[in-house]
Amino acid sequence: MATLLYQTIEQISREKHVEPEIIIAAIEDAMVVAARKYYRTEEDLRAKFNPDSGHVDVYSVHTVVEEVADPLREVSLTDARKQNPDIEVGGEIIEAKPTEVLGRIAAQTAKQVILQKVREAERDTIYAEFHTRVGELVNCVVKRMEGPDLIVDLGRTEARLPKREQSRLEAYNVGDRLRVTIRAVERAAKGPQVVVSRADPALVQRLFEMEVPEIYDGTVQIRAVAREAGERTKIAVESRDKDVDPVGACVGMKGMRVQSIIRELRGEKIDIIPYSEETIAFAQKALSPAKVTRVQIVDPEEKRLEVIVEDTQLSLAIGKKGQNVRLASKLIGWNIDIKSEEEKRVEIEAQMAALTAPGTPLGELKGVGPKTIEKLEAAGITSVEKLADMTPEQLVEIPGIGEKMVEKIRQSVAAHFEALEAQASAPAVPSTEDEAAAESVEAVAEETPEAGGAETAAEAEASTEPATTGEAELVATEGAVSEEPVADAPESAESGEVASETPETGPESTADEGAEK
Repeated sequence: MATLLYQTIEQISREKHVEPEIIIAAIEDAMVVAARKYYRTEEDLRAKFNPDSGHVDVYSVHTVVEEVADPLREVSLTDARKQNPDIEVGGEIIEAKPTEVLGRIAAQTAKQVILQKVREAERDTIYAEFHTRVGELVNCVVKRMEGPDLIVDLGRTEARLPKREQSRLEAYNVGDRLRVTIRAVERAAKGPQVVVSRADPALVQRLFEMEVPEIYDGTVQIRAVAREAGERTKIAVESRDKDVDPVGACVGMKGMRVQSIIRELRGEKIDIIPYSEETIAFAQKALSPAKVTRVQIVDPEEKRLEVIVEDTQLSLAIGKKGQNVRLASKLIGWNIDIKSEEEKRVEIEAQMAALTAPGTPLGELKGVGPKTIEKLEAAGITSVEKLADMTPEQLVEIPGIGEKMVEKIRQSVAAHFEALEAQASAPAVPSTEDEAAAESVEAVAEETPEAGGAETAAEAEASTEPATTGEAELVATEGAVSEEPVADAPESAESGEVASETPETGPESTADEGAEK
């Protein structure tokens, strides 16, 4: 019996990688639970594994005291000395409990307790082993699929490969061998405790350490890695030896080293970039293959950069769905705002126009008093446009401006711009000057036919002088033409244009010819 029990304990110890002492302690606890359930007692029960007989003995323990307060756990000194004359106060009287009477239900309870204790011990062992190996590269085999997640076999234990840690372009089958990195170790999880990943940037870093000897021995260091699994990876490397090219060492002869890593990642593209301590130079290299015109630091505290590229390089710098600039931003740790040269030029022109354009004085705002305007001008707000760009929080910070006044100012500014929009959209109305000009044109049109009639009379007198036959016919013809406007003078008063043209073509030309004759 003892030999069989020992063999079983050792077998479980090897399979679960748990110490035999832990399994023995689990068996003792299980026997205590089973005995307590069978005897239905609140006594202090203890179990002891006997290696000689192979049995687990159960005992009830009573503590020796002067005055008994709990008969189930304590015993008086007088009663205790009846069993052991040498015992003193504080000692313990142990009484054996028979275990042969424990039935099937107690055995089933003991079995459940043993399994639970062994499982907890196994989890503690796995956590102690793997929690220090986070980020390490390990080999595994796909064991089964549970929904979108994969369960892989690490040899000692099972691990979980969640959907979010899988590469988008990869498809997995049961039995596939994979290289993964340990992402996390969960202590209180019900399923597999170890979480592995194929999308972690550390996977690329560990693969480079395996393929590139210079990285393994520390000559070349990987300073930063940015990755979008299945699409593209950017890795920044730096050499500690000036005679060693970090990029060339990672690429290898004819690209053999980096091609091996690309095959392992199922065709994922890798950009190897030399690291630089200068942010501007590092940003220019991080945006490769695009050529950057210039880089400017906009806000050092919030880590914001503005990058200017040529118009033809804008789409290449941004990348497919913003991938290139997103990876570059992760790599350098700064927020990047990319603009083309044309966009920057338009922005600068707009800023210059805004600076040179005169603003609307605050005095034109209706509903805002002079004292309020003085407070706004004292704060540097001199135009309605500048006032409209300010937020309520900024206005409240101005001395003497409260929340109610802020609301009043906001309504006045909104009414001002609504009036401007209404005025711009209204149809054009003739001004007073235009009406006066139209009346003067009509007056000239009425006076012009009378002058034409006087010129016609002078022409008739001049025609009495001797003339050639041709000239007389010409004069008679022109005189007939010039008489038509005189007869139609009332109609010409309605149209200034027709009346003004007729005297010029008829009477004036006739008078000039008569003077020559």
